[in-house]
Amino acid sequence: MKKALVVGCNGQDGGYLVEQLKAKAYQVAGIDRDVAGGMSGRLNIEIRDAMAVRRVIESFAPDEVYFLAAFHHSAEDAAIDDGELVRRSIEINTLALNNFLDAIAATSGQPRLFYAASSRVFGDPPADEQDENTPLNPVDPYGISKTAGVHLCRYYRTQRKLFCSAGILYNHESPRRSGAFVSQKVVRAAVKISRQPQNILVIGNLDAMVDWGYAPDYVDAMWRILQLPEPNDFVVASGSLHSVRELVQTAFEAVGLDWRAHVQVDAGVTRRQKGHMLQGNSSKLESRTGWRPSMTFQDMIRTMVRAELQNGV
Repeated sequence: MKKALVVGCNGQDGGYLVEQLKAKAYQVAGIDRDVAGGMSGRLNIEIRDAMAVRRVIESFAPDEVYFLAAFHHSAEDAAIDDGELVRRSIEINTLALNNFLDAIAATSGQPRLFYAASSRVFGDPPADEQDENTPLNPVDPYGISKTAGVHLCRYYRTQRKLFCSAGILYNHESPRRSGAFVSQKVVRAAVKISRQPQNILVIGNLDAMVDWGYAPDYVDAMWRILQLPEPNDFVVASGSLHSVRELVQTAFEAVGLDWRAHVQVDAGVTRRQKGHMLQGNSSKLESRTGWRPSMTFQDMIRTMVRAELQNGV
């Protein structure tokens, strides 16, 4: 039986990954800020502690490690100044990753490692579509820390001969998405307004374009990447752009409403710009693993709406 360690097991991706790995008969252990209840092993450690990480790698002896933990860009708000934001991003997205890579390099089994990077590593790209050959050019602390993580994987891959692959993940959503993200914000608002029509949704730029995919598909890509004979970096994206307007229209139509009667546009709520439009090219991943997205953008939003309706919120 293969063993997998999922770092960041309680997030959207971590939850789906644990389920998929168990369905493949893996023994799975998880690490998160919250205790991974109900899983194989109860690993409640501090991933910024290099010795604690090494002990886990040595004692659990996983075949595969999925590093999904992140101090995410959704936490970038007015309550956190730039200096603190950079420090915390580097601590989790880069230095904690190094703890795992260093621990793996020091063990005899040397499990394979997947690192969940982000399209934000491209930041301000020179081309309308990005692939693995697009220069990394981050423009915000999250992107900077994730770019450093990609470089760390490349270093350990070439200099220490570890099997460590980075997935450059574009936006991916699901019913488990946090309400801090615009996709879930819109879905929840549509469902709430269908029950309380007096409410409105205030949103920023309806013309913003995003490469959105379905989270379980992206988790499947992670596993496929670690089954390849050689490690590498891979863009994981839908390859299609959709506007926030399409997101709003699809969500409101799913509850039988005309969005134009319930949405107020306010440019003041638009997040500060952090780079140009990002659209990924996953042809390398598709050709090497056979991966394909399983769900269209519209079906994904409808799935999120149905889940929210069932929640009874």
